[in-house]
Amino acid sequence: MAKEKSAEKPAKAEKPAKAGKPVKKDKNKKPNIFVRMWKKLKETFMELKNVTWPSFPKALKATGVVLVVVLVFTVLVTCVNVGFTELLKLMTSWGA
Repeated sequence: MAKEKSAEKPAKAEKPAKAGKPVKKDKNKKPNIFVRMWKKLKETFMELKNVTWPSFPKALKATGVVLVVVLVFTVLVTCVNVGFTELLKLMTSWGA
């Protein structure tokens, strides 16, 4: 019996975990969809608190500028469209 005990290999000692390193989580595992949505919603509201909102007169002035620019481009595109339409009519009637 004494020979049998000495023939067995001693069990390997496990290495102790390092105290400074946290246990790694599975990087491929995503949180629940509702957890991710809630987190994104909270981040959005936190960002909105940091926004510098314009005063009412500034917002009104910027809206006016946008409307004027849209009106100018609408007139310009309409004029070009009418011009091309008349040119196409002229070209099709010329060959007839």
